[in-house]
Amino acid sequence: MTARERYEPTLDSLRRHAVPEWYHDAKLGIFIHWSISSVPAFAPRDADIHEILRTRYEDAQACSPYAEWYENSLRFPWSPVAQHHRATHGDKPYAAFQAEFEAGLAAWQPDEWADAFARAGARYVVLVTKHHDGYCLWPSAVSNPHRSGWQAPRDVVGDLAAAVRARGMRFGTYYSGGIDWTFDATPLRTLGDVVVATPRGDYPVYAEAQVRELIARVHPDVLWNDIAWPTGLPALLRLFADYYNTIPEGVLNDRWMTPNWLTSVLRVRPLRRMFDLAVKRAIRRTGTDLTPPRPAHCDVRTPEYAAYPAARRTKWECVRGIDKSFGYNRNSREEDFLPRRELIWSLVDIVAKNGNLLLNVGPRGDDAGIPEVQLRRLEWLRSFLQRSGEAIYGTRPWTRAEGRTDQDVGVRFTQRVGTLYAILLGSPRGRVITLKDLPVPAPARVDLLGAGPVPVEASGEDLRIGLPDALPDEPAHAFAIRSQP
Repeated sequence: MTARERYEPTLDSLRRHAVPEWYHDAKLGIFIHWSISSVPAFAPRDADIHEILRTRYEDAQACSPYAEWYENSLRFPWSPVAQHHRATHGDKPYAAFQAEFEAGLAAWQPDEWADAFARAGARYVVLVTKHHDGYCLWPSAVSNPHRSGWQAPRDVVGDLAAAVRARGMRFGTYYSGGIDWTFDATPLRTLGDVVVATPRGDYPVYAEAQVRELIARVHPDVLWNDIAWPTGLPALLRLFADYYNTIPEGVLNDRWMTPNWLTSVLRVRPLRRMFDLAVKRAIRRTGTDLTPPRPAHCDVRTPEYAAYPAARRTKWECVRGIDKSFGYNRNSREEDFLPRRELIWSLVDIVAKNGNLLLNVGPRGDDAGIPEVQLRRLEWLRSFLQRSGEAIYGTRPWTRAEGRTDQDVGVRFTQRVGTLYAILLGSPRGRVITLKDLPVPAPARVDLLGAGPVPVEASGEDLRIGLPDALPDEPAHAFAIRSQP
């Protein structure tokens, strides 16, 4: 579709929208969860979200490892959050943390954040503009009818968008369309509760007006909704068409499920209990799957804390925190954060399978700082991508994602015109590594990225590659197998 054509609010028209090349090329984005919950900043750390759903399904949302769910967890007097809150904050209401959060805004330096993200090699940034607690990070002209003044006095969204774009990165907005506890504060305990949590009444008009306001204010390159969407399908398709017509190279995620027969049925509690029982059994039988149900239209799929086992034809994005939470959790310890090898290997694996990694940072709420333990992970990404970024950025999946070597070192493949990249997940032993079952024409040259040309010898469908005396101190090493001109 050319820039002069316009999208119509129909599925046929919207589905002609192609995932833009910038998004295919980007590979790494930064997600930011930063809200009132970042002040109390506590969640249990004994299990990740998948383990909680598998072992404590009936209490999963009440015992969530996600610190940004603090307000919901607080509603269950027996929960770890409620116990911590009583011991630490007494009977202080959640809304009272607003003053501390806004005091911390005075110290916020958006340029410092943007510098850190750019150094890490991120190509886009997605900011949570309103999470489930309903607090807005911009001075919205759309009044919340249930909680006056529940928004930042500073335009965090606009200021960060400007800082991010000044460094050549794209900027996107997250909006919690499916949950807003200022409109419906019903405690959520199970996935069944989450399915029916989307407020009704005056909320659909409010949510749509706010998202349209964000589109008008900052022209988000990514429009990232969460949980579900409160309006009917016709209104949503109009929103999508207007978004594409405003930002033709925009990207829509997949969390836009509109009210349907299931959400109506599950409002009946006995039926919801039956649903929860079925989901619990399915999780124990086949494991958790935090990929949202496919909506009527989207550009990318967004599995949560998970990656697909094989390359996919359609674009996707793994979304996860650096530890077990998205929002800042002061309860997290060093062992709860991604180790260097797992972080780099995860990025490589996701890219080889046609995905992007949207890696979350959770700044502190009282001083707007990004914790050092998180910044250190961003530096690990910088180190790897400075050396091997050619095998990541702008590439596309090869005919297969995975390979093997004679030393059982894992391999992931990417490609661009004229070059196949073989990325070793680990450091081989000795001075030669053999890539097995690699049916490619004899290469003109093989480079170890960051080091230069290395010897190569074709042996049937195997490729023997010579190694330098010492490999760089990195968890992964990328070889560029360049074809004859």
